[in-house]
Amino acid sequence: MRPATKIRLFVIGGVALIVAVVFIVYYVVYARSYVSTDNAQIDGNQISINAPTAGTLIDWDATQGTQVAANEPVGRIAIQNGYSQPQLVVRAPADGTIAVNNGVPGSFVAAGTQLAIAYDGSDVFVTARVDETEINDVHVGAPVKISVDAFPNAQLTGQVAEIKIGAAGVFSPFGQSNTTGNFQKVTQVIPVKITIDDLEGLALAPGMNVTARIHRG
Repeated sequence: MRPATKIRLFVIGGVALIVAVVFIVYYVVYARSYVSTDNAQIDGNQISINAPTAGTLIDWDATQGTQVAANEPVGRIAIQNGYSQPQLVVRAPADGTIAVNNGVPGSFVAAGTQLAIAYDGSDVFVTARVDETEINDVHVGAPVKISVDAFPNAQLTGQVAEIKIGAAGVFSPFGQSNTTGNFQKVTQVIPVKITIDDLEGLALAPGMNVTARIHRG
């Protein structure tokens, strides 16, 4: 092998080694500085629009994406009452944007039926699920870096506002129980609420996927 070729290979190998070392050091430092999870979504306080009485749903006007104001009529309930059919107005309880529409015009609904769910777009936050093995490194007030999949060029910041007192599975409507006798231990996740410092004009909607990097306390 010619000397020039040996030198070239030596230089290339040296550069590759330096890059690998830098990458490893960066990864180790980063991992020690942050608790990172991509099991996170944009969330918000639900505004439930319910049927005020039993009857037939008519003039339903709440479609997904529609903005509603507090006390705004979004439909009516025709009450079955013999020959007469008095009607009761369905109103939005607060300002928000319809995210889930369950109302079907012409259908019979019971009193209290959830017809739609709205969210206040100015009051969204992040719900991140952190492995129980790392939750001790998460503290209220810790700064957070937030990346939203829908806006890959945006980097938001926030802080930990609340750490739930139980694992996410505890709050599942189905729960987690072992009735077979074959128990398999699974790492649980703890829900963490993260407030967002500045929305930066982004149209964040509940359900959007997020990666949260929480600074270790």
